[in-house]
Amino acid sequence: MRKPVRKVVFPVAGLGTRFLPATKAIPKEMLPLVDRPLLQHAVEEARAAGIEDFVFVTGRSKRAIEDHFDTDTELNRTLEERGKQDALEVVRDSEIAPGRCFYTRQQVPLGLGHAVWCARAVIGNDPFAIVLPDDFVQGDTPCLKQMVEAYNEVGGNIVAVVDVPRERTSSYGILDVEKDDGRLATVRGLVEKPKPEEAPSTLSIIGRYILQPEVFDHLEKQQRGAGNEIQLTDAMAKLIGTQPFHGLRFEGTRYDCGDKVGFIEATLAHALRRPDMADKVRDMLRKYC
Repeated sequence: MRKPVRKVVFPVAGLGTRFLPATKAIPKEMLPLVDRPLLQHAVEEARAAGIEDFVFVTGRSKRAIEDHFDTDTELNRTLEERGKQDALEVVRDSEIAPGRCFYTRQQVPLGLGHAVWCARAVIGNDPFAIVLPDDFVQGDTPCLKQMVEAYNEVGGNIVAVVDVPRERTSSYGILDVEKDDGRLATVRGLVEKPKPEEAPSTLSIIGRYILQPEVFDHLEKQQRGAGNEIQLTDAMAKLIGTQPFHGLRFEGTRYDCGDKVGFIEATLAHALRRPDMADKVRDMLRKYC
């Protein structure tokens, strides 16, 4: 029997330079979509997929992440004394249960593969998910839940994929596809940031992964790839042929919150799906459009 996916890694050690000066003192992952930080949206997506253990790979100046998911006894008591039950429930929803939250440091910025490798001691020999909070995915069924359901069908390794314009393949990890049923693509190779004319397809990996622990055997070698960084894509490619490997075309819309315009679009899209503010946001937009 295949092991269930119960652990997730959040690589959140980046400097967030594209959002300076906002990210000078605030982690980029704590920038809010309406009233919840990007990272909390990612945690809620993982919870909906049945994840139980949450591993955050952080860096310096990321203390706000630890505080956010901790219990603030004084705040909770104050809200309760003032009868603000709705606010209290919202705050408690942001807390992660004791013994289920783990933090490890990536001391040097050596790439996504290196960040994931820093979580190896907590992951151990279990399959695990990776969620990049910069990629906000909105849909009726959370993206990671769709991936876990696909994993329960086929096992092995699964990455979430979208089709991108060929001229943008040089910004992504791209799949070399063996066969494709329109939902799941069987992968025979991965290429990190290929030139458009050399890309084997336009199926691009976004920030959602389910991987087997054997990927750490390859990350352990600390081999540099594109950008002179330790690339997760290179380590994943070495699993192909020894384990099942698929790309999942998920149902939903992906927003790139690592980009300023993408972040604004994600904020609007999220607000327009909230019954408590959708009509007011539409009225506001009419003034500017």
